[in-house]
Amino acid sequence: MGMTLDQLNAADTAGFVALLDGIYEHSPWIAERAAAQRPPTGFASLAQLKAALAGVVRGATRAEQLGLIRAHPELAGKAMVSRTLTAESSHEQSKAGLTDCSPEEFERLQQLNRDYNKRFGWPFILAVRGPRGLGLSREHIIATFARRLESQPDEELAECLRNIHRIAEIRLNDKFGVTPHLGNQVWDWAEQLAVHSEPGYQEQGQLTVTYLSAAHQAVAAQLRDWMRQDCGFDEVQIDAVGNVVGLYHGNDAAAPRLLTGSHYDTVRNAGKYDGRLGILVPMACVRELHRAGRRLPFAIEVIGFAEEEGQRYAATFLGSGALVGQFDPAWLAQRDEQGIAMREAMLAAGLPGDMAAIAALRRDPARYLGFVEVHIEQGPVLNALDLPLGVVSSINGSKRYTGEVIGQASHAGTTPMGRRRDAAVAVAELMLYVEQRAAAVPDGVGTIGLLEVPGGSINVVPGRCRFSLDLRATTDAARDALTDDVLAKLDDICARRGLHVQLTPTLAAPAAPSDPRWQARWEAAVLSLGLPLHRLPSGAGHDAMKLHEALPQAMLFLRGGNGGISHNPLESISNDDSELCVQAFQALLEQLAKDFR
Repeated sequence: MGMTLDQLNAADTAGFVALLDGIYEHSPWIAERAAAQRPPTGFASLAQLKAALAGVVRGATRAEQLGLIRAHPELAGKAMVSRTLTAESSHEQSKAGLTDCSPEEFERLQQLNRDYNKRFGWPFILAVRGPRGLGLSREHIIATFARRLESQPDEELAECLRNIHRIAEIRLNDKFGVTPHLGNQVWDWAEQLAVHSEPGYQEQGQLTVTYLSAAHQAVAAQLRDWMRQDCGFDEVQIDAVGNVVGLYHGNDAAAPRLLTGSHYDTVRNAGKYDGRLGILVPMACVRELHRAGRRLPFAIEVIGFAEEEGQRYAATFLGSGALVGQFDPAWLAQRDEQGIAMREAMLAAGLPGDMAAIAALRRDPARYLGFVEVHIEQGPVLNALDLPLGVVSSINGSKRYTGEVIGQASHAGTTPMGRRRDAAVAVAELMLYVEQRAAAVPDGVGTIGLLEVPGGSINVVPGRCRFSLDLRATTDAARDALTDDVLAKLDDICARRGLHVQLTPTLAAPAAPSDPRWQARWEAAVLSLGLPLHRLPSGAGHDAMKLHEALPQAMLFLRGGNGGISHNPLESISNDDSELCVQAFQALLEQLAKDFR
């Protein structure tokens, strides 16, 4: 039997500190300050306690933070060799296999320790038990060590503190006898789905699943089988565009439905959680309802959308678009890089490949309560705030363009600076303006991500420069104002420099503000777990943007590790965060059920 929150809440400050001894390495001041910040009724949940402890560290001075980091031993360092590690550190390093290093691995770690300390002045900190708590491999540890050696000092200090919080979280779980079973299930499902990848990527250990590839069909089949066999959905099918649709009935056949889900396709060389998290979390909720023999006053329809990323064909939100009647018939004739038309790919995958079947997928909004989506944040905000969950206030609207500035190519040595018609400098000037103007918009962003000088040469003034332009903001009005100013600036730059520009719009996506009622439900769910509430916009597009056109929608974000990176193999979540995400979804379901009473 582990320690209980009642014991901790009943303790005086000295007792509180003693009970949490060893959670933060040689740093009792953290528990002491957290004890002073206890709510009048005590900590209501382990998550609230963890957040309070992390908050103490975040509010500490830099000197105190550095002291905390330096209180930790090096990995496979002198303390391990001399057997002077704390019991907790010894257990963790042993679990990761660091006590069994080969001579070559040990020497590599010693060199990394020396290089790291020389660069940063503190020891490298990594939660070696990892996101699942089972222990990272030595290869993973060494690769992470080498990667982070290239970080900037402030970023690396913050990453060390985040890893210290993860170490503390796992130690608290051990002390309280807590295992995040639901989070483990979500994490394990994601690992099993990631086994399926496309040739050319799988051999390199990379995850790539594009629309209707063999890997894509294998993922769909696995989701279908889990829904049927493990989770207890009443109806499961793969529909006419490849969406995996699972329905868990309500109390009666006439019960309205809650729609939820996300996509299971990926970008090339992807992470394991983008999209898929939003399928697996509600699957876990349905599994728990089925095991308990419970029905709610509404049905739950979970959809694994077949396509969102637009990687194989130039057709994004294909899966969710079909549900709102926005599947473009012209897409069926599109061909991929191998010349395979979408219709041909559908037929080969056993799908009907005709518009009548696709049009029939359109949902009747009158049958649905709304749409909710869980998603990894794909950004650094929650990670930086040490918060596992955040509530999305709006999905940013965006406008995209491709363009080319045209000037005059000329000799770099003989053309005076005042006589040049340099196309690349014009785009560079625009880039600086985009950075400045977008920063003036709350939660606005602007990016010129593609920049090319065709046929460029080291001794030629660029006569042409191709570029992309991506502008996003939380409202359509803010997006349009940003766009108008940027395009006016582009015209001004070109006129002043004697250039002309060709600009082609490629995307205009409206903003999708969260429905206030559904956003409030997510907020209440997060608060019910004892977590601080944080609202944030989504700069990335999601299936919720399409469903927004037919149903009220709101999203919940789960923080990503490794600085919040996404669309990248480094994309990461933990089992504890996943547990909280499932619990938040369960809380939302319970709130909704109460609304029917």
